[in-house]
Amino acid sequence: MSGHYFDASPAAAHRPGLVRVVLPDVYLELETDSGVFSPGRLDPGTRLLLDPAPAPAPRVPAAGDVLDLGCGYGPIACTLAARSPGATVWAVDVNERALELCSRNAGKAGLPNVRCVPPDDPGLPSSFAGIWSNPPIRIGKAALHELLSTWLSRLAPDAAAHLVAGRNLGADSLHSWLQARGWAVARVAARSGYRLLKVDHPERIVATPS
Repeated sequence: MSGHYFDASPAAAHRPGLVRVVLPDVYLELETDSGVFSPGRLDPGTRLLLDPAPAPAPRVPAAGDVLDLGCGYGPIACTLAARSPGATVWAVDVNERALELCSRNAGKAGLPNVRCVPPDDPGLPSSFAGIWSNPPIRIGKAALHELLSTWLSRLAPDAAAHLVAGRNLGADSLHSWLQARGWAVARVAARSGYRLLKVDHPERIVATPS
């Protein structure tokens, strides 16, 4: 079956739209289209990931490489890039339509530090100073676990990942699975049925003084 937002080439007919990202420190107007994730609005999970309330928004490193895994049309990548113009934001997605939109949106927003690439792009760095993601839960548990295992393994030892997931889509079981894999996981915020998880590299926890 074709037409999912996690397809490489969505079959859905084009239906251009516009989503406004309105945060205390960032305002963006982003082009959207059918065949990408949440084309009609900034979904509440992504908003929780980016919003300074109810918990402080995760700090974006001032420099280095950070990852938006499953970038869609770019709300996370563009917000990270606006908050930290000295960092390089790698916006990764399998969806070609999403990558085109993300690249166009970054350009229109004047954010030259966004790189929109597929997951097999040879230019991707070997490690990241931070990972942000509203991961594609609907690809299935096995595929999701493989995806997260692959990319979390590229998290620098002194870095953290921030993941958001819906409670009714398995956020709590994802939390438990990550812990069972050896990651240090904490729920840092919850709102509108979504959980925001901070995932620390195990080496970072070991190195932290008690």
